[in-house]
Amino acid sequence: MTETESHNRSIPENDPASPRREARLPLEQDEYIEQAYFFRTLGERMKSDMSTQELLASIREELLSTTKMPLAIDFMASELRHRGVFSTAMARLGHYFTPYQTYVISVAEDERQRLDLAVALEILRRESDYRSAKPTLQGCFLYQFETLCRNRLGYDRGLAAIAGDPIYDEDWREWIQTVRRQVGIVDFADLIYVRSTYYWKQKARRGQEAVPEKPVLFGEKEGKIALANRRKNPLLLFSALERHLGHPSIPRPKPVEQTREILPLVLARLERLETRVKLLEEEHKGGIDLEKFYGPSPGPGV
Repeated sequence: MTETESHNRSIPENDPASPRREARLPLEQDEYIEQAYFFRTLGERMKSDMSTQELLASIREELLSTTKMPLAIDFMASELRHRGVFSTAMARLGHYFTPYQTYVISVAEDERQRLDLAVALEILRRESDYRSAKPTLQGCFLYQFETLCRNRLGYDRGLAAIAGDPIYDEDWREWIQTVRRQVGIVDFADLIYVRSTYYWKQKARRGQEAVPEKPVLFGEKEGKIALANRRKNPLLLFSALERHLGHPSIPRPKPVEQTREILPLVLARLERLETRVKLLEEEHKGGIDLEKFYGPSPGPGV
């Protein structure tokens, strides 16, 4: 068997060399389940009249005491009292929260940014849900990168935070830094395609040398989808990957329902217009009766 044939043989999914192997997570499954519950519950209850500190204290009692999440909430509540934000607490708990999670919350807490905190919490909730199941490195990265694209979180700082995630090995970190340098210059679909199994199989099929110079990070399906979406909107690539590979979808902000606010304003303006029209009609007929507004004038000697 030649070297090319050896490389292009089918690789079992559980083989360490397979790009489709499951991710090795730094935390226990219970931790991600509790993280997902925390992010979801906090986002839902923020619509109530309770303060964030009260919400943290309430949610803390609902979490499993056998996990580290209650201790993390205690520290977050303390930072919230002293600094007014809790992303700083997440940054100091780097062994529990990833740099990506911290970055998303820090952007949401920045008044100059447009990311709503409720959307940021839902982003992290879906990521934690995905990690609590059977995540892949490909799925984790593509979800994280899509959140940067759709919410305009900034590629430079965002990809630096993604690269700091302990879930990725050195091969992945090197490639993420390559994406960080070349995003906007090289088509993102091409960056995936040339590091996929499908790319090297195509080269071997054409009789070309098919020995990868760098580690293959994506499987055959990702390569096919990337090839089909070259020179297209990257959002189409993400949608196709979600449909075919089951990656989590990105939460989108819901359009604000303004009907209830607009109708009272319109009615108030109509009432003012009616009043002005009546005043103009009275003035045209001979004058405005001021007694309607100030009452009858006092008699002499009063």
